[in-house]
Amino acid sequence: MFGFQNNAFSFNKSNNTANNTVNNPDFEVVAPPDDTVSSLKFSPSSISSTFLASGSWDSRLRCWEVAQNGTTSPKAEQVLSAPVLGICWHNDGSKIFAGTCDKQAVMWDLGANQVTKVAAHNEAVKSVHWIQSMQYSCLMTSSWDKTLKFWDLRSPNPILNIDLPERSYCTDVLFPMAVVGTAQRGLIVYNLDQQPKEYRRIDSPLKFQHRCVSIFKDANGLPTGFALGSVEGRVGIQYVEAKDPKENFTFKCHRSNGTTNNSQDIYAVNDIVFHPTYNTLVTVGSDGKFSFWDKDARTKLKTSDQFPLPISACAISHDGNIFGYALGYDWSKVVIIVIPTLYRNN
Repeated sequence: MFGFQNNAFSFNKSNNTANNTVNNPDFEVVAPPDDTVSSLKFSPSSISSTFLASGSWDSRLRCWEVAQNGTTSPKAEQVLSAPVLGICWHNDGSKIFAGTCDKQAVMWDLGANQVTKVAAHNEAVKSVHWIQSMQYSCLMTSSWDKTLKFWDLRSPNPILNIDLPERSYCTDVLFPMAVVGTAQRGLIVYNLDQQPKEYRRIDSPLKFQHRCVSIFKDANGLPTGFALGSVEGRVGIQYVEAKDPKENFTFKCHRSNGTTNNSQDIYAVNDIVFHPTYNTLVTVGSDGKFSFWDKDARTKLKTSDQFPLPISACAISHDGNIFGYALGYDWSKVVIIVIPTLYRNN
């Protein structure tokens, strides 16, 4: 525990255990954030060492080097002007992008240790994704201003602006596919090949607000569908081109027995990430647990003990050997504010 004693930040080696409970020792990072982590990303495979970046509600970007045994060393830190909602790496590992609550996206050049504004919206920037293809490279940003924008870093204006039906709540990119989940349970799939364009709108398999989305691959390594998490402790597995509708399914998770008879405590699914080799997935939730799942066998593989705080974000290293997760308060508990009634004489 650290800071205000309401956050923690740890690693778990992705080894198999003989039982269904994850009990491997975890390693807390050195000099962790002072507030809840909103986004967590490992460095790409283009660089030999493994680094981890985080964006958090204390308006800071941080970067650590991670050894294969799980130990960490802090490398750099930047203070931004507003809380960070989403981050991503440049494909060459030299830069980190961040979307913030003050309606902009910034680029952190790690070599120069300098931050530059590279994108702007009319509301908070919820997500950032670097797109690298044979035809073009650009930064994709999504926002609560109901737009999806694409940026050439050499220009202050977007090269493409796509209107969304509602505010962007979650996104993922695995070229040539992008998925955007919006308020009012909207789901839109985009084809990024040649030029980004809408491919299909999908009826949400979930009945409550979307919280996170993660694209998965087929046996050939091509994006074929996505896992969608909601605030209602449920995940939907959705294929974009399902040969059989039965391939799509939902499952309950991050729930526990309630304090009264026949009741359940239901928690939000805060993040989902797929293993780069085995295509299994891990979910983390407001119940303070993480669980590994085999979507093809439709079974739970492992689950963690319950932590004292919600797990707000997670990531798996590009080689699949290290799993990182962040603990921090996520406002999942009810807060009651009593406002006194004001009287005046007429």
